[in-house]
Amino acid sequence: MSNLTTSIQLTKQSKYKLNNGQYIPVAGYGVYLCSAEKTRQLVYQALKDGYRHIDSAVYYGNEKEAAQGIQEFLKDHKDVQRKDIFFTTKITNEAHGYDNCKKQIEEIAKDVKEHIDYVDLVLIHSPKTDKERRLGAWKALQEYVQNPNNGTLIIKSIGVSNYGIAHLEELFNWDGYLVKPVVNQLELHPWLPRLKLREYMVKHDILAEAYSPLTQGYKLNDPELLALEKSSGISKIEILLKWSYLQGYIVLAKTEKLERIAQNFNVLPDGQRDEELDETKSFGKVDLPLDVLEALDKPDSHEVLTWGNVDPTEYKDGDN
Repeated sequence: MSNLTTSIQLTKQSKYKLNNGQYIPVAGYGVYLCSAEKTRQLVYQALKDGYRHIDSAVYYGNEKEAAQGIQEFLKDHKDVQRKDIFFTTKITNEAHGYDNCKKQIEEIAKDVKEHIDYVDLVLIHSPKTDKERRLGAWKALQEYVQNPNNGTLIIKSIGVSNYGIAHLEELFNWDGYLVKPVVNQLELHPWLPRLKLREYMVKHDILAEAYSPLTQGYKLNDPELLALEKSSGISKIEILLKWSYLQGYIVLAKTEKLERIAQNFNVLPDGQRDEELDETKSFGKVDLPLDVLEALDKPDSHEVLTWGNVDPTEYKDGDN
C-alpha cells in the first residue's frame, strides 16, 4: 500500500540528502511546457515566492531562460547565493550514446554556464532508445560528475527519469557502472503509485521525484477527489500535493499562472526559528486526515496520464 503516515515534519526549507552527499530541496518548480519567453519571469517569480529548486530539460526548450531567471533573481537578492538554488536539466533521447551525450552537455553548457556556472543535476530523460546508447550516455555523465574540472560543465549529480526496474538493473549490472543515480524522476500520484518500483528504489537508495503530482489536471474533477475535498475542507490541489510529500517524494509542481506558484509552494509550512540555537528548525508539519489517505490508497492502480498514456518505465528495446 501507499504510505499512510498522516503527518511528517517538513517545511519550505526542507531538503533530502542524496546518495552522493549532496542535498536537494523537497519542493521543486517545473518548467515543462512553459514558453521560452515566459520562463525567465516564471522562474524569477518561483524563486521570489520561496522555491529553491528549478527543474528544466533540453526537450523543454527553455533551459537558457530558466538559467537567466535564476541569474536575475540572484542579482536582485544578494542574501541568496548560487549554492542555495538547485537546478536540474535532462538530456534527450537523441543524446543517448557516449559521443551524443557529450555533444549535448556542451550545448547545455553554452546555454546555462554563463548564467549559473554549474548544473546541480543532469538526468537521462527517458530510457526510450536501447541498451548500448543508454549505457553510453551514462558513461559520459559519469565522467562529467567524477571530473568537475572537465573544462566543459561542472555537473554535481546525475540521475535518471522514467526508468523502470529493468532499466536500473541493466545499469547496475553493467561492467562500466561507477556512479549510482541519485534520483529517478517519475509520474507519481495516487492513481500511479508504482509500489514495486518505489520499493526497489528505496532498497538502492535512489530518491523518487514526482512529476505531474497534480495529474496535469486530468484528475482534478475526479468524483472521489471532489468528494474528499468537500468532506475534508482541504482543496483538491492541497490534497494531491500533500499526498506526494507524505510519500516522501521530491515534488515538482508546475504552473504558468503566477498566482498559483505561491499557492502550490504554500502547501508546505514555514520553518520556525529556534532562537536559542539561532537556526531554523523543521518544526512545521505536512499532514492529511487518515480517511483521505485511505481513500487515495490505490496500490493496484496503474493509470498513466502522460507520455500518450504509455508507461515509459515499461519500455523494452524495439518498442515504438
